[in-house]
Amino acid sequence: MTYRMVVMYMEIGCFVTCLCGWVLVCSTLPTEYWTFSEVGTIVLTTSNYYSNLWRDCVSDTTGVSDCKDYPSMLALPAFLHGCRALAICSVITGFFGGVLTLVGMKCTKIGGSEIANARVTFAGGITYLVSGFCGMITYSWWGNRVVSEFLDENFRAQKFELGAALFVGWGGSVLLLSGGTVLTYFSGKEGLPKTSPARPRRPATYATARTRRTYMLPGSSSRATLGPPLFYEGRKSRASRAATRTRLTFDRDSFV
Repeated sequence: MTYRMVVMYMEIGCFVTCLCGWVLVCSTLPTEYWTFSEVGTIVLTTSNYYSNLWRDCVSDTTGVSDCKDYPSMLALPAFLHGCRALAICSVITGFFGGVLTLVGMKCTKIGGSEIANARVTFAGGITYLVSGFCGMITYSWWGNRVVSEFLDENFRAQKFELGAALFVGWGGSVLLLSGGTVLTYFSGKEGLPKTSPARPRRPATYATARTRRTYMLPGSSSRATLGPPLFYEGRKSRASRAATRTRLTFDRDSFV
């Protein structure tokens, strides 16, 4: 199996993982059981209170339940507005992360070249990470508020406990984070350009540095015999050749 096939199957697995996590996060928004509380001493008068981001509900032992939306938006606490905004951001970014990943995967062949597909998949992985972080902050913030009120001895109002929606949301956020991390790593390794070194290396040259060993004659003693540079040797050879020609001409003339 080639490396491309391994990456393609990995992308499909991460996409399915992130899609399942996004569905779990979306399912917690309409669910009322973010917090719940059971109040009553007798079975016939027991009431269950539960609430979520949008409304409060109450039910009794007969199975009759009644829900009421929060009456005023401006009168709500700041943490509730923050949880609402983060939950909506998690759903929106998870949707766009799925679109980008579906376009950039190697099995779809929609994005174009391999590098372009890898970059689109990298953007989808980053979007999935943002979705997972938004969801994790939402459920952790809500759960911390519930636990702190439950353990506070000076809190005199009705105390609630953690609902099932928080655990479902935590699971979906973990799936989003894990799938987005793997997608980001492999797609960034393939699509992003390699970082160049801080100092550019000089090109290799064919010039040889002149050292004492350069002027060592073969078969000579260990003492280095230094000589003039090569261009002087060239000039000397030219002068010796001219002198030789002059001597030959002079000898020919004297013979005649």
